[in-house]
This record gives sequence, C-alpha cells and structure tokens, in this order.
Amino acid sequence: MPRPKITHDGLVVKAKSGVKDFPVVCVGGSAGGLDAYIRLLQHLPTDMGVAIVIVNHLRTVATMLHEILPRYTGMPVELITEKLIIEPNHVYIIPEQHDLHVLNGEFRLKPISKPRGWPDVITVFLRSLTEYWDGKLIAVIVSGYDGDGAAALCGIKEAGGLTIAQKPDTAGQPDMPESAIASGYIDFVLSPEDIAQEIVRIAHADSRGTLNRTERPHDR
Repeated sequence: MPRPKITHDGLVVKAKSGVKDFPVVCVGGSAGGLDAYIRLLQHLPTDMGVAIVIVNHLRTVATMLHEILPRYTGMPVELITEKLIIEPNHVYIIPEQHDLHVLNGEFRLKPISKPRGWPDVITVFLRSLTEYWDGKLIAVIVSGYDGDGAAALCGIKEAGGLTIAQKPDTAGQPDMPESAIASGYIDFVLSPEDIAQEIVRIAHADSRGTLNRTERPHDR
C-alpha cells in the first residue's frame, strides 16, 4: 500500500485513491481575460466532467468574477475558500492576495508569495497541479500582461498534460499568451471558442494519463 507523502511544510498527502481523477483545466489570465473567460464558458457544456479553475492574475484588487461569470454558464461558479473540495462541472475562481494550491482533492490557499511586482499565481497553481493532482491536466493561458504561467508549462507537458494559448490576435492583451508560446511548450494556439472545443474533445477522450495530440500546435 502506498505510504502517505509528507510535504515540505509538514502536510500529509493521502495515498491516491483514484477518486479525484477527472480533468482539471487551469485558465490563467489577466488584463482582457474577462472577455476570454466569457467566450470560453459560453461554449462549454455543463456536464462534461471537468473542473474549470480560473486563476486571474490579480494581487490586491478584489475579484468580481464569481458574480459576473454565472451569467454565461450553467455550471456553479464559486470563489475558492480554504479546503474547498474540487468537483467536476464547477467553475472555481481564485481570490485576490492568495497563491492557490491543491492537496488531497481540495484547494489550499496561502498568502501571495510575490506581494510586489508581477504576481506568479498561475505558475504556482500549475506547479501544484503537476505534483498533487491525479487526473488529466490542461493549462490554458489567455489575455494578460507579463508572462505568468509560462514557466510552469514544461512541467505540465512532463506530467502528460496539454497546453493551450489564446491566439494573440483574439486577445485584448497578448503579452501572456505570447510568453506562453515563446516557451516552446504550447500544444495549441486557438481562439477562446476553439479552446472550448479542444477541452470538450479531451473530456471525452478514452485515454487517461498522457494526452495524445492528433494535430501540431499551429494547425488551426
């Protein structure tokens, strides 16, 4: 029987049970991200068995996404709280002034690790997923300033996940998707509507673990 793992801060990680093995989609964005989130959610079914986690690149400004986005999806939209259980067919929103992690199938919140300069909340969450989530991983980088998230894309690929960047000419602020593309670890460059189609395809794929791509990154 697998032994529990002890993290660097003393937390005990339970042996994987196979229960929390549905896909998690991290959608990371910032300036101009609201338009991308809306266009994405409007094209996603409500029962595809995937958890959507929107990690907005905010530091001090209170998020209103959990109040705005329910207008555009039938899935429940929740502002993340400590030890909130991750469930499929839900949309989760990171709160401001926090880094986001996962552990034992739950969200964990910590004070933001970069209180000054550009935050790296997307990178932090993606790295946590690669270490502590047992299901498929999909990293989506949409409109925003700076390059948050790009540094974690290699790890997503090594974990068998799939990476998508918003097509820059469809983004209000292309810095973030362009940085992701420049990392060399992006599988697809798509509009928000086509990103939704790709998520649906993955959600219905028969395979688990490594995600098999049938197209090259810029085929669409």
